[in-house]
Amino acid sequence: MTANQRTLVYLVSPAGAPNYGDELIAQTWLRHLALVAPDADVVVDCLDAAKAAPHLAGLHPRVSFTDTLWQLCRRHWTLGAQGAAVAAERLVRSPGDAGDLAAGIERLLRADVLHLLGGGYVNAIWSPCVGLLSGIATAADLSGAVAAMTGQGLWPAPVNTGGLLSDLIARFDVVDVRDQPSAELTGRPEVRPTCDDALLGLVPHNAAGAEPAAVPGGPEVMVSVQSHLVEVEPAELVAFIGSVLEEWGVDGIGLLECSPKEDRSILALAERKLPVLRRYSVAEVLADALPAAPGQCWISTRFHPHLVAAAAGASGIALSTRADYYGTKHRSLVESGSGWSLVEKLEIPPRPAAGGYPAERLEQLRGEKLRVARLLYPAGRLSALR
Repeated sequence: MTANQRTLVYLVSPAGAPNYGDELIAQTWLRHLALVAPDADVVVDCLDAAKAAPHLAGLHPRVSFTDTLWQLCRRHWTLGAQGAAVAAERLVRSPGDAGDLAAGIERLLRADVLHLLGGGYVNAIWSPCVGLLSGIATAADLSGAVAAMTGQGLWPAPVNTGGLLSDLIARFDVVDVRDQPSAELTGRPEVRPTCDDALLGLVPHNAAGAEPAAVPGGPEVMVSVQSHLVEVEPAELVAFIGSVLEEWGVDGIGLLECSPKEDRSILALAERKLPVLRRYSVAEVLADALPAAPGQCWISTRFHPHLVAAAAGASGIALSTRADYYGTKHRSLVESGSGWSLVEKLEIPPRPAAGGYPAERLEQLRGEKLRVARLLYPAGRLSALR
């Protein structure tokens, strides 16, 4: 089979920072495509191919990496959401004007499926990422490809963009979001929140049949703490966690690294101030899975450790370090049944003893995401696209 005969699936992801949640979602979809479309060509358009490849390259037999759409956004970042969207549409329509990105845009225009993977990156914090939607929608208009977004967290909403976001989303064939505020932002009444994309690959801790994202064997108490996108000073946050551990009578913890570039300083501070038994790197947990299990207790500022540890049956508290962003994210998991407590003020909570998603609820959530996946990649459809 020649390249022109193979289906081309084009995934857009913020993988490559690296950041645990973004890499995990990309891993999840590549594993799924390896099952349902092993003969397709798969392109991952990501932040940094060299940093993403070590975590992703072996998960699909025909995967390759680029940064074409991300470069379209980055090169017009100072123009904001409107400017980045206009620039992306103009250059996708006229690849010859895109200089070194022309070949990448031509490949984008050959795709059969254009899929914006889940996460919380198209919002007011990184508003030029709206250009990703514009590039995908324009390419689909020109080529007839299926345009899809899954597991999106769009809150807080990009500001001063008029109806730009909903106008772009209206051009997508499949729209899936992970929380209610994001569903409302789509402007499409039929859209109801499902769950985060990572749940596509998660199963109850006592079940088999999917690639695990968590494995037993970690310390009794685990901590995930960050300095990126927080509304409290890092030293105060670490001191609060120390007070919680002291109140709970904890004398040893595991410390999780999720974003080494962003959180280097606070993790170093945590190692000095907290009773750290072991530190887990993002490379380690992406290769070996999160060290989470029933009976554990977690303290996490980050969203995906909350999700994956709860799926593994661990109890925990989620610290909301930025109400509009992390508050929305953690609340979506609590409301979906994670069993964790949401702590929005630095007040010491009781140690949770029973938590984690019930097995039946986890299967229900995974089923919702599988239904979304089958809209995009139903049996037999990919082979029929060429």
